[in-house]
Amino acid sequence: MAKKNETSKLDILTLYMDLVAETKTRPDDVDHFCEQVELDTDIFYKHFKSLKKVEKTIFNELFKNSLEVLNESEEFASFDGKNQLLSLYFTFFENLNLNRTYVEVVLKGCKNQLKTYKTFSTLKKSFIQFVDSLSLNESILPIDGLEKFQSNLISQSAWIQMIITIKFWLDDTSESFEKTDIFIEKSINTSFELIENKFLKNVFDLGKFVYKEKFQKNTD
Repeated sequence: MAKKNETSKLDILTLYMDLVAETKTRPDDVDHFCEQVELDTDIFYKHFKSLKKVEKTIFNELFKNSLEVLNESEEFASFDGKNQLLSLYFTFFENLNLNRTYVEVVLKGCKNQLKTYKTFSTLKKSFIQFVDSLSLNESILPIDGLEKFQSNLISQSAWIQMIITIKFWLDDTSESFEKTDIFIEKSINTSFELIENKFLKNVFDLGKFVYKEKFQKNTD
């Protein structure tokens, strides 16, 4: 491959993914990577500080690409929060399927540490931003002053669910990863049942009523 003088950020991401998928190993360092793909290190450092940054960006780009594809559909915009989240999951994991060899190599040895794996830090920010945009906290406990707490609770729980799903997908050996599809649907359905639990809402409504009747009257 001839050296590139106008190599873009996307070019570097593609070169890295292709190299890792082809060799089934990660380069030792930036110099090693650039040598293998015949890329000037100055051009690399123009876009990235390290290979870790490249890996973080790749996962985030796979997520952003999934969301961009969905946003091109008028139907997606008409979905409620639950079905938008489901659509995002299925599209994102289809993207992971298309790049499974790369993902497996990068995450090799980290299957039991995905929750803290730094490669997902940029992806996490984008994912939580998407979940926050769904305004799911409007569906749960309507307690004045706790909106931010509830929103954080939902977004962090959703992120943990995403990590668990990635772990499940990595271990999935079923045809076309059909077990992962089932896992996604069942886990999200269960999550929304908990979010929309009317019993919990009634309990908190009762608690608010008792508080106002017993404590607020005593302070009047």
